[in-house]
Amino acid sequence: MKSLKWKTMIAAAAVASLGSLAIAAAPTQAASPVAGSTRVHTVAGSEARADLSPRELAALPLTNRHLTKREIANLAVVLREYHVAEGNSLDVDAFVNGFAKDGVFNDVVAGKTYQGKALGDVLNNMAGLFPDVHRELKRITVNGDVVSIELSIQGTFEGPLQTPAGTVKPTGARVDVPTADFWYLHNGKVEKFNCYVGYTDMFAQMGVNLDWASAVAKG
Repeated sequence: MKSLKWKTMIAAAAVASLGSLAIAAAPTQAASPVAGSTRVHTVAGSEARADLSPRELAALPLTNRHLTKREIANLAVVLREYHVAEGNSLDVDAFVNGFAKDGVFNDVVAGKTYQGKALGDVLNNMAGLFPDVHRELKRITVNGDVVSIELSIQGTFEGPLQTPAGTVKPTGARVDVPTADFWYLHNGKVEKFNCYVGYTDMFAQMGVNLDWASAVAKG
């Protein structure tokens, strides 16, 4: 297994631009619970939608089912963004168009911010690493123009990971990474998307381990 220094690992996280874009989308049928979470099936196509049907809402792990019309519309936007960023339905232009002109995506743990066309680069980088990226939604909270989601990123490490220390070759390992997403919307557009990915856990599952001894030796 590959061993890299701590600073190199953090840099690798930023370069990889994984963010929280291993994503699923809006449901088409009632979800079946899996270990306390919900697997959400995707809706075909990437057309913008202003609402969600009662059946679709019932399939989601919502913390509050008494949503206003505006909250349902905001949730529909977020689920569409997830759908067009998923491995088997990737649509970079649709994802970027879901953001406001000055909208930003913050990969908080990696300390990277993306805006404009660079938003599409994040999707392409992710698909390059995990072609089958998928997201298991565990808990969704909608509060006005803010949609908060607890989830896990799932996928197969089938593409090379470029790092400042060199290239980590794919191993075919499966990852299931704890993640939290916070979407901030205004007038049907994403103004800010903050994601927090469990990178340490993710790299360990990929077979890339932190070199703690080297960090300690440097004092």
